[in-house]
Amino acid sequence: MKKFSRKKIGHENSLEENEPLKISVLGIKDNDNTMENSSNMEEIKLTTEDDQHEEDGSEIQGDDKSEPKIQQLNEREKAVFQNAVDAFVSRGGSKYDDDNLDLNKNSSSKGDEESSSNVKKDSPRKNPVPFRHKPSVERGDSLTIATKDDVDAGSVYSLYMENDFRYHFQHPYFRLFCAYFVVVCNFLIYAEDPVAHSRKECNIPVIGNDFAFVAIRWPPNAWSLLKVFMWITGTLIGIAVGKVFIHAYLFLKVLRLKMFQEDRGSWMTMFLSTIVMVFIFSQIYNLFLLAGGESTEDYKITSYLGLSNSIFMKAAATGTWCGDFFTAWMVTDMMLQERLYPGWAKRARKWWSVSVRRIVLFWVVVFISSFLVIFIIATDYINWDQLNRDFLHSNELSRAFLASFILVMDIAIVMQDWDFPHFISAIDIKLPGLNTAHIRFQIPKLLKSLEYWQIHISGKWFNYGILFIVIILDLNMWKNQMFYAPYDYGQYIDSEGRIHTVKDDWSLDNANTTIISFDWRNSTINPLTNRTYISDDSMMNARYNGYALALKGLAFIPSIAIFLVFGTLVIIYGRYPKPTRENPYGGRLKKRRRVRFSARKKWNSLRTWMRESSSPVLQAFRRRRDNNSTTATTNSTSGNQNAEKTDDSRAERKSGKKRNSKKDCNKGGGDTEMGQMAMKPSNVEEAEVTV
Repeated sequence: MKKFSRKKIGHENSLEENEPLKISVLGIKDNDNTMENSSNMEEIKLTTEDDQHEEDGSEIQGDDKSEPKIQQLNEREKAVFQNAVDAFVSRGGSKYDDDNLDLNKNSSSKGDEESSSNVKKDSPRKNPVPFRHKPSVERGDSLTIATKDDVDAGSVYSLYMENDFRYHFQHPYFRLFCAYFVVVCNFLIYAEDPVAHSRKECNIPVIGNDFAFVAIRWPPNAWSLLKVFMWITGTLIGIAVGKVFIHAYLFLKVLRLKMFQEDRGSWMTMFLSTIVMVFIFSQIYNLFLLAGGESTEDYKITSYLGLSNSIFMKAAATGTWCGDFFTAWMVTDMMLQERLYPGWAKRARKWWSVSVRRIVLFWVVVFISSFLVIFIIATDYINWDQLNRDFLHSNELSRAFLASFILVMDIAIVMQDWDFPHFISAIDIKLPGLNTAHIRFQIPKLLKSLEYWQIHISGKWFNYGILFIVIILDLNMWKNQMFYAPYDYGQYIDSEGRIHTVKDDWSLDNANTTIISFDWRNSTINPLTNRTYISDDSMMNARYNGYALALKGLAFIPSIAIFLVFGTLVIIYGRYPKPTRENPYGGRLKKRRRVRFSARKKWNSLRTWMRESSSPVLQAFRRRRDNNSTTATTNSTSGNQNAEKTDDSRAERKSGKKRNSKKDCNKGGGDTEMGQMAMKPSNVEEAEVTV
């Protein structure tokens, strides 16, 4: 095992003007590999050319047996040492002249070392720094990564991103679609959910137990003191388990998740562990109530909240809308503050960062939209069934898939964060509606009044903590759709499958399968109103078709798939470098190479492109030209042969005509002129005869 250290350089002088930098290699005894002297150290001096003569004169003389040599290291130790050298060179060592450090070269004897040292004394050394950093592919790529200075001072046209899966999945337009579309889906499922119209008491596992344990069902006498002691103890134990075991041990030491470093996410972890521990202590409290007999039976902790489903669903819909809207605005605000996608919304980013526009716009939109939503949900001013008019009705299967899709979108919003999965932002992204990136406050310690606990909540965990609470509400919504049965919620269906909700208290208090049925309520008259019971009930356009639980369970497959994708992306992208001050986007934003414009190069490239693109056409013309030339050559050869034969025949005819004309001249009889005219078939023959 080796320990590498580097002496600190002074702040007054630069690296080149300072004293010779030393890297000390300390040999420490190991069980597997021990060195001869574990307490000795060998110092390797890294000097510049200005200090080489001073270093030559101050070389160590004497016996070298007391110092372990670098050449005596094994292969593993050489690799570790070389990594330390590379780290030094990457920080400042590139200012020196390069030379190669040959760790594999072993010295033969002590005499050779002495002779080599004498040679060094006589002649100055060449390239005194014995280290060379061999550039690799990663270091070559790092030269193109945009640093903080490049992001701040560079033009958006000088930066770019690779078009990989992460680029398209986390694109701003896709993020905006997911963030705002989930708000619409939450409104839709609230309007179509029959549980939101139920008048029966709300039942939520675990959360209902915790609420009843802390807020309602207080027994008399000493049982109330026991109840307070139990839920306070469960809360403290839950905080301790979440902080020490889950966060510090499981997430940091075992799983080594970077998103939980430096106490990040500890509040969310403690919140979840506290919910579980309070639920466990509520069950222990129920065991104590058994000792009280029938007198304490009414104070038993159950999952019923003491509220009707309609009231709870209105509160849940308001909270869900506020959480989704806050998340959507947070996504918009963060993307307009950051510069990761340099070509996206340049004008909007410029306008957004001026003065306090983003803060004023946030609070104005929040107040107006929150007032409208709370007013519409609380007063039922808008009736969805009247607006819908049975145009698009849903059933329990489609509502289960819609709830699962909302859960998928919530997880996708988390994965689309540009700092996923580290959630470590080197740039201070301010909170929506605030001019700060963090929430910090101090509370005094109970044991020491002069010391304080500092509570720090970062912007990322504050925003996604709200989204996590929304995810819990969405899971409850999915549970309602999966295990929905009309009778359990004081509802019934007619012959067409429409859902009717019972509103009178007498029917709900004396509910049974006969009273909560369409036939009985359609034919029985209410003595208080002298009308049938069904006339006072409300009807929805939503249907219940009685699908099997196994078929509705298919709606959970997308949720399981998104959780698997979440874990896979954490493993894959967790290996990427986390953002730093010098590299705020983890190497995703890169610089374009500067290329000078050259008209000659552009013209040559254009000519090359035209030549390559037109080569098939030219080849076709060349083949046609070759075929035409071959045909013409063949025709000319045959034509020459035919011409020769024609000339021979003409010559024979001419010779015969000459002989006939000579015979006529010798006879001297007849009209010589007529004979000559008859023997002139053409001007050529006449000229030949005359000759």
